[in-house]
Amino acid sequence: MITAIFDLDGTLADTLCDLADATNYGLRQLGYPEHPYESYKYFVGNGVQKLCFRALPEDKKSETDKLLEIFREYYSAHFLDKTKLYPGIWEALQALSQRGVKLAIATNKPEEFAVQIAEKLLSEFNFVKVLGGCSYRPKKPDTAILVEIFAALPDEENRVFMIGDSAVDIKLGQNAGVETIGCTWGFRGRQELEEAGADHIAETADDIVQYVSLTDQ
Repeated sequence: MITAIFDLDGTLADTLCDLADATNYGLRQLGYPEHPYESYKYFVGNGVQKLCFRALPEDKKSETDKLLEIFREYYSAHFLDKTKLYPGIWEALQALSQRGVKLAIATNKPEEFAVQIAEKLLSEFNFVKVLGGCSYRPKKPDTAILVEIFAALPDEENRVFMIGDSAVDIKLGQNAGVETIGCTWGFRGRQELEEAGADHIAETADDIVQYVSLTDQ
């Protein structure tokens, strides 16, 4: 059996603009400077609380919870305004599914939003689990999120790939002792993935299918 576990933001879906818009809205409400979309590539990846912390001015970090509350209210109404799948992702997931590969999502995005995005954009696919940030589970790269996914899989020999766009995803895979695929089209780019020690680098979604398929020959 083969299992492909995907990060969500920056890997399956381009969510950056909606995340940035929600944060900038909160910053405006609080009277603080906004940031360009490009800056958010380096704010995201460790959960929305850390996103809000990073976006605030250096002398206003104590207002993280206040910004987070505004962010959540705005994002809950606008999380699909600009979010879309990356090119080739739907086809790649279809190809993996047809090969019998088990699919799952492991993200630091709040779980309620991760589930809704998967339901809206990827409803055709049967994910074993769609797990995200929550109060009872440590965030990636802690392996708790993968342990929960593993528990839902059939009890048989299993080759696992952790697939993501940042060092957080690669470190997660390494911590869990599974193979890693870094996706260059996401928020961080090839250099971070290579420096993190990704086993494979994917330039396109089809590259993921090729790396996974090589193990099934």
